[in-house]
Amino acid sequence: MGHTPLKWLCLLLVFDCLLLSSAQFMKTYVVQMDRSAMPDSFSDHLQWYSTVLTSVVVNPEREGNGGGEQRIIYSYQNVFHGVAARLSEDEAERLEEEDGVLAIFPETKYELHTTRSPRFLGLEPADSNSAWSQQIADHDVVVGVLDTGIWPESESFNDAGMSPVPAHWKGECETGRDFTKQNCNRKIVGARMFYHGYEAATGKFNEKLEYKSPRDQDGHGTHTAATVAGSPTAGANLLGYAYGTARGMAPGARIAAYKVCWAGGCFSSDILSAVDRAVADGVNVLSISLGGGVSSYYRDSLSVAAFGAMEMGVFVSCSAGNAGPDPVSLTNVSPWITTVGASTMDRDFPAIVKLGNGRTVTGVSLYKGRITIPENKQFPVVYMGSNSSNPDPSSLCLEGTLDPHFVAGKIVICDRGISPRVQKGVVVKNAGGVGMILANTAANGEELVADCHLVPAVAVGEREGKAIKVYALTNRKPTATLGFLGTRLGVRPSPVVAAFSSRGPNFLTLEILKPDLVAPGVNILAAWTGKTGPSSLTTDTRRVKFNILSGTSMSCPHVSGVAALIKSKHPDWSPSAIKSALMTTAYVHDNTYKPLKDSSGASPSSPYDHGAGHINPRKALDPGLVYEIQPQDYFEFLCTQDLTPSQLKVFSKYSNRSCHHLLPNPGDLNYPAISAVFPEKTSVTSLTLHRTVTNVGPATSSYHAVVTPFNGAAVKVEPESLNFTRRYQKLSYKITFLTKKRQSMPEFGGLIWKDGTHSVRSPIVITWLSFV
Repeated sequence: MGHTPLKWLCLLLVFDCLLLSSAQFMKTYVVQMDRSAMPDSFSDHLQWYSTVLTSVVVNPEREGNGGGEQRIIYSYQNVFHGVAARLSEDEAERLEEEDGVLAIFPETKYELHTTRSPRFLGLEPADSNSAWSQQIADHDVVVGVLDTGIWPESESFNDAGMSPVPAHWKGECETGRDFTKQNCNRKIVGARMFYHGYEAATGKFNEKLEYKSPRDQDGHGTHTAATVAGSPTAGANLLGYAYGTARGMAPGARIAAYKVCWAGGCFSSDILSAVDRAVADGVNVLSISLGGGVSSYYRDSLSVAAFGAMEMGVFVSCSAGNAGPDPVSLTNVSPWITTVGASTMDRDFPAIVKLGNGRTVTGVSLYKGRITIPENKQFPVVYMGSNSSNPDPSSLCLEGTLDPHFVAGKIVICDRGISPRVQKGVVVKNAGGVGMILANTAANGEELVADCHLVPAVAVGEREGKAIKVYALTNRKPTATLGFLGTRLGVRPSPVVAAFSSRGPNFLTLEILKPDLVAPGVNILAAWTGKTGPSSLTTDTRRVKFNILSGTSMSCPHVSGVAALIKSKHPDWSPSAIKSALMTTAYVHDNTYKPLKDSSGASPSSPYDHGAGHINPRKALDPGLVYEIQPQDYFEFLCTQDLTPSQLKVFSKYSNRSCHHLLPNPGDLNYPAISAVFPEKTSVTSLTLHRTVTNVGPATSSYHAVVTPFNGAAVKVEPESLNFTRRYQKLSYKITFLTKKRQSMPEFGGLIWKDGTHSVRSPIVITWLSFV
């Protein structure tokens, strides 16, 4: 009997441990509510949301305030209605059954998709015909950049000569560690941070190691913001490379920085809150250089939020992802999002490898450091791999795989993959190597991405890499030296689609061609944080004002900035009109007048790689015709996607949208690209799609259609000419595909409407499903 209290004490301890354990298994869920379903007994929506949450919380009395309110980390009320809350899996399942709950999205972790570009794009102000010379840069367009924050001291955010902050702007300059109200100005008109989802997933971060403020420690957000709308900065360069004047695509636009990415990643509840807040603040364009995989339209919280932003007139640009050249590797594929792939420019940073057998191989590098390799001195070369085409840990130069006895004093050949490219150089350096040759594998092909290495290093393509490795493995005493040649302009061919740029088709809906277009995303110079070295490695003590980065993260802000330019010139244009202008004026030939190439191989790229083509800002400002899509049209598209009424309701927040079944085919969405998908039934040999164009050019104009011939189908456009008599007049046409011989692979081509001045081009893809 004397042991009974001890027994009960043990039981209580076990019970408390179980409660603690269940709390530890809680995670963040984004809960979308039907705003119109709030009972009359509630005075505000947050009170109702809290009550609904409390009804499913286990032991709410232990949490105070009923439990529900304590669990909420965000409430959403603009592009999305509901809350982000900490729930157990059981609680989330019960909540899904409650009245008024439209959808529940588990927290998703997103990843970042990480100047000469204005001149390359035809935006140089010295040109009297350029976009900047048309006095449109003073219009008050605000671009919201969702990223890692901003480094406000950069000269790229100088507000000299800018007019006062527009009166309609409602954003704020939030303060925090090393960030005050004075860090905002007429260029940076807003700066906010969103971290509740991050902390809920990873625990409270160490404020001594990470800025709990809009200040950018990583550099990525500063780079993307400057690419969008950086002020002109003379003498910009990275350690002497790419010297010149750096400027954003829309240097007269304002920037609002929304910090959603932290050391541990970017979380969907934070991203959604930032989109919701940005739209309420009054942004015109959202630039989002991150992604988190692909899920159904109604299960993708960013897609749902972007739909809400589009409804409110905000243009949304997202990066396509860096998972190329694998097919079906895209993210951010919703038709109301502009999905941007990456391409090269006509500038590179050549470096050479001189082998002991007299052969010279050309690669790229941004190396400039204390360690130097005399070009007239040969060093031993070593490759720790084998003749096998598959890399092994030693050939990849992973941490701890290089034996100093074998590599000290030598140039080490490292295969690309698994670890960061610059990290491989650190491994070589720590093992005593004097330099590195970074060899592409089949996954990267001939794509060359320059890096700011901490050791003398040259990156080479797959073919040359193989030849160097054979030399190192078969020669008794292989030697080499490395040379760095600075900056080269006028590279031909360019642009070329980057191998890393994610590819189509869009497996959610083949009728919606993705990506939408490509823009410069390789070796892009822009502003950088003062907290991190150019290699982003913690061991890199160098500090620079500008950095050169590659990724669709870099191409996305190019498009966001040009969208801001278009919005400046045409303030009444809808997001779909801006997107149409960007797509229909894109070009599909490089500076050698040949079809765009794919850097992962020698073959031309296709619309699954480059979408409508490469962005052409000057022509996008005057496209002639545009394909308008209203929010209800996008909803009608969703009605063709086999969604249930409750799933569709996710996109009709106020319950005021319903399916009118106006689209017989998802390919009938008035999209600027045309994708004809024949079903598996071979009896279906004819397919007709419909489009409507709006005249935004001269009031009186006549266009005639030109269509690429196809092997598998005859294509007929009716009518073959469109005659406009007034500005903003709408005319419709239909395009019919008649199968001649079903093809085993998709066929690509285009439709161009020409009036003598404008060429309004839509890419065409024809797919026969039985062969997919």
